[in-house]
Amino acid sequence: MKISTLSKIVLIITLVMFCDSAFSKDADSTIAKRTYRTAFAKSAPLIDGLGIDECWSQVEWTANFTQTQPAENKPPTQQTSFKVLYDNDNVYFLIRCSDTEPMKIRKIMERRDNFSGDMVFVEIDSYYDKQTDFLFAASASGEKSDAAMTQDGFNEDDNWNPVWFLKTSVDSQGWIAEMKIPLSQLRFAKKPEMVWGLQVTRAVYRLQERSSWQYIPKGSPGLIHLFGELEGISNLKPKRQIELMPYAVGKTERSPKTPGDPFNTGKLSKASAGLDGKVAITNDFTLDFTINPDFGQVEADPSEVNLTAFESYFSEKRPFFIEGRNIFEFNPYQTIVIHNMYSDNLFYSRRIGRYPQYYPSLAGNEYVKMPEATTILGAMKVSGKTKKGLSVGILESMTSRENALIDSAGIRRKEPVEPFTNYFVGRVQQDFNKGTTTLGGMVTAVNRNIESPALDFLHSEAYSGGIDFQHNWNKRTWYVAGNAIFSNVRGSKQAILNTQTSSARYYQRPDARYLGVDSSLNSLSGYGASFKFGRSSQKKLQFETSVALRSPGLEYNDIGYMRYSDVIHHGTWVAYYIRNPFAIFNNFYLNTNYWVYWNFSGQLLSTYANINFNSQFKNKWRINGQFNRQSQGISTTLLRGGPSFIMPGNQSFNLNVGSDYSKKLSFFIGNYHGSGDAKSFTGHEYYAEINYKPTNSISISIDPDYMIQDQDLQYVTTAGTSVDPVYIFGRLQQKTLGITFRLNYTINPELSIEYYGQPFISAGIFDQFKRVTQPDAARYTERYHLFSVDELSYDPASLTYSVTDNSSVKSAYSFGDPNYNFRQFRSNLVIRWEYLPGSTLYLVWSQGRTDANTNGGAFSYGNDLRSLFSSSANNVFLIKFSYWFSL
Repeated sequence: MKISTLSKIVLIITLVMFCDSAFSKDADSTIAKRTYRTAFAKSAPLIDGLGIDECWSQVEWTANFTQTQPAENKPPTQQTSFKVLYDNDNVYFLIRCSDTEPMKIRKIMERRDNFSGDMVFVEIDSYYDKQTDFLFAASASGEKSDAAMTQDGFNEDDNWNPVWFLKTSVDSQGWIAEMKIPLSQLRFAKKPEMVWGLQVTRAVYRLQERSSWQYIPKGSPGLIHLFGELEGISNLKPKRQIELMPYAVGKTERSPKTPGDPFNTGKLSKASAGLDGKVAITNDFTLDFTINPDFGQVEADPSEVNLTAFESYFSEKRPFFIEGRNIFEFNPYQTIVIHNMYSDNLFYSRRIGRYPQYYPSLAGNEYVKMPEATTILGAMKVSGKTKKGLSVGILESMTSRENALIDSAGIRRKEPVEPFTNYFVGRVQQDFNKGTTTLGGMVTAVNRNIESPALDFLHSEAYSGGIDFQHNWNKRTWYVAGNAIFSNVRGSKQAILNTQTSSARYYQRPDARYLGVDSSLNSLSGYGASFKFGRSSQKKLQFETSVALRSPGLEYNDIGYMRYSDVIHHGTWVAYYIRNPFAIFNNFYLNTNYWVYWNFSGQLLSTYANINFNSQFKNKWRINGQFNRQSQGISTTLLRGGPSFIMPGNQSFNLNVGSDYSKKLSFFIGNYHGSGDAKSFTGHEYYAEINYKPTNSISISIDPDYMIQDQDLQYVTTAGTSVDPVYIFGRLQQKTLGITFRLNYTINPELSIEYYGQPFISAGIFDQFKRVTQPDAARYTERYHLFSVDELSYDPASLTYSVTDNSSVKSAYSFGDPNYNFRQFRSNLVIRWEYLPGSTLYLVWSQGRTDANTNGGAFSYGNDLRSLFSSSANNVFLIKFSYWFSL
């Protein structure tokens, strides 16, 4: 295998960085662990942000914070001190944030969990497992943020929203935060004397400076295990937590009436109710459940045009599924050097409650009413961690059988579009030696009650699982990790045939002699594995190298997310960090990596190399960029079940610049440029993010993104016959513009107004149609036959191209006009009022417009925008009322 020039450069840079690092020294690894001794409060303080209650005199102030950003192990520019008390029900914090310029304190008012403005962060490792902590953050404006931290501080779940209390005040000396954190929101073992891990961090927004009570050097291989300690807690009894939140939803929808359609009258109203709950089964384990959940307040997915054979990935936004999801994550290829596998996971919660997977066939005079989504009858999850370091997560959910209602001249019938389905996920992980070694496993199961032949294309059963481990040594600076996974799907012969011929594997490829379609199968199994070895330390050099594989039969898309199988991968990543200020920089990062792919026949598919950098200047501006090179490779998916195709190599680069985000007006702008060898591809993208904060309570952002692409080989269709298929491609000239607009107005920490809007316009013109002839030819232009003017004719009435092929293989066939114009607008206006702690009222207005009328693929932003907003709108108005109470 030849090594590309860029790969050689990467290797040389790696050697230079290694030599530099080999003679450098770690930061002091024997930093003293700080301790704070608290006391039992004789009387509970009044949480008013003043800290003048007599009980605070029971304990001493602790101060002497250390700067960690931008410089580290230096005195902070502003001093911070705090006190801690506790009683049988709560733990209390009083934090004094001194400031020599109190008029410059940024009291930014935003919704919960936005982490903006001058802030203090309190992190409590009440398990004292040195792997997990509960984070409570206070802004100077009185805004609350919180998160559950796992994986030694490297995994953050800011969707965890406990009920706790905060007040702040600003005076001539700076500002004060006073917190009351109920013990019911924490998890701890029952012991006579307890020690908790503790960290308190201060952020000065205008200076982009951070300082911490317990100094932890930059680049440390973990955070929580280095926390200071909170002592003096004794004879606490764990609190049994029972929280219930019933809710009611009223919804009305207004849309254009469709003449003749009895289902689309333009008006739809409905009401529903449900219940969310949280029960502490033991002190270590919590049961969360939801009955008939509603997620109407959730923001819509961004618009896109997907012309690939692969499913799009959208992030989860539903509160029940995102809170505590870290424990259910099992990414078999979660390593920074694996390309195009970052989203893969054994559990992809958006499979639950998805849009029905079957759409009934309709006659010309028939109308259909489809369910908007599969109804989630109920879901529950049990999660927690024992004092011996065993983490357990169990999720169970049931979705209902869904029917489409079809009207044929007043006669109505129902057709099933989704079967009754049960989803199960189980995850366990055991920590050894305070998390230096972890061993875990996961199993998933999907069981469908398929009663209709129309749904036989679905798997009746789908199972997957795996085991994973990680071991760290030498003060956690070195690590090895790995996993092994399996899958087994069962169903009708049609379902398994569909699995074999899907875009994830394409068993039918004629040149894949190691594979073969077997139409008699009722099940399919597969396996995968990965292993990585790396170094993460305070030195300038870090690296990781890995190998991974997926057998052709691996399939876990029934409950997980996986784009493709039949791959063997190797990659290496090396990073060189300068973490402290020098010259004009606050920091500088340089990364290089490469990765290589083979399939299970041993055929080399592709090689990639990448160099990228990221740096912040002392004026707080930031710049980053990268250069990528992919050598000539082999695509097993381009022809969508046809033979492999030799793809020309390509290269790309991007450069991005961001201003000081602490200013009222800040921006981030960037650009991307790519090109393919043999003039096979050109692409350009220009994007920006402009943020304006006219006041502390109002923020406005505009994010435009404009893409221009000229793709010489864009799949159009497969013509001919199954015995003699003809793969038709064309040149696609595509332009896409999307603008995301957000306006947030936070009136106070409990009341906010948020608006989100996104007009999206995309157009594509196809020409230079061609038929693939010799996909493995040495020269690019010999791999296809370009249709001449005499061979191709177009009928504008039927929007159809007809081909009379005058090449050596004479044939005639036709295909539809692939030119497209797609316009879409999505918006949400949400008024959120937390009228009592944990109890919320939502008022929501959502509007959607979609216009796909073709304009021959021509792109004109002004005309397209006018066409979009002159199209009919679908408006949804929703009110959701929830009431939280604790027993």
